[in-house]
Amino acid sequence: MSERSSGRQIPVVVLAGFLGSGKTTVLNHLLHRSGGSRIGALVNDFGAVEIDAMAVAGALGDSTVSLGNGCLCCAVDASELDEYLERLARPSAGIDVIVIEASGLAEPQELVRMVLASELPNIVYGGLVEVVDAAEFDETRAAHPGIDRHLALADLVVVNKIDRVDDPEPVLKTVRDLVDRAAVVPATHGRVDPEFLFDCRPSEERIGQLSFDDLHRDDQEHDVHPHLHAGYDTLSFVSGRPLAPRRLIAFLDSRPPGLYRIKGYVDFGPYDVRNRYAVHAVGRFLRFYPEPWPAGVGRATQLVLIGTGLDTGALRAELERCVSDGAPHTDDEAGMWGVLRYVQEAEDPTA
Repeated sequence: MSERSSGRQIPVVVLAGFLGSGKTTVLNHLLHRSGGSRIGALVNDFGAVEIDAMAVAGALGDSTVSLGNGCLCCAVDASELDEYLERLARPSAGIDVIVIEASGLAEPQELVRMVLASELPNIVYGGLVEVVDAAEFDETRAAHPGIDRHLALADLVVVNKIDRVDDPEPVLKTVRDLVDRAAVVPATHGRVDPEFLFDCRPSEERIGQLSFDDLHRDDQEHDVHPHLHAGYDTLSFVSGRPLAPRRLIAFLDSRPPGLYRIKGYVDFGPYDVRNRYAVHAVGRFLRFYPEPWPAGVGRATQLVLIGTGLDTGALRAELERCVSDGAPHTDDEAGMWGVLRYVQEAEDPTA
């Protein structure tokens, strides 16, 4: 078995936005607050570098750079994307998530298409994040109307530099009108909770390796800015009974715009007795990843929902209605195909 056939899939998130919107600031923030996760980055369409959330944040540019810790940033064109994704995704690199920071003049749909077309078995598309400058949004949009098209493709939009406008609501409303069910997140200085984009690995899991979280522990304790979670609602849902696939898909297809992130595992019980389904949703982006139930793990659905302005009571009630009554139904069996619409290279779970 080759090194790439370990079975673990690594999400690839495309980070795009016009020049000066704050993409690198967002990326650097993710590196500083990765929660112990190891991030691999392809930066500015040019170079690949493996990052252990160390102090290389902010040192990435469009030139050829060789880092002292053995990581490599070197020139790359679009045709070599798979080569660098393969390098970052090898198990020995220990990468948890890959972020592609697009050039300010790049067409994000091309990068998305390239990631989706990747033949690497352990790579999976993780969504498109667009960053816009709240202070310059109207002028930039007037000069570059293609931005409207980019926003329509996004799964999550970060409205950055919100502190530079007297009243952010008009900009936020315009962006929300332009997107197609994407989550719209206001931010200052690129501060976006990484949990919106990927699952953070607790830094305590890293033994014998210094992480950026360790380096900045004191900074976090004395940070004058409020914690990222302060303005967000979180709902945890656990069910020891399986969920009905048709009901869950109906819930996911109608989720409110303020619901930025859904993660966890779903038990579909008799509709697929072999597998649990990891779920990953960022804004409108949704994927299920079937995987065998781990030995010794109790079968249950465990979900975490993150957003703003959420009616957590109503959401919990909707999720409770997704719980199966225990008897397989023909309509629910057909509904399983609704789940498989969101599975990459979907296969019949009953085969």
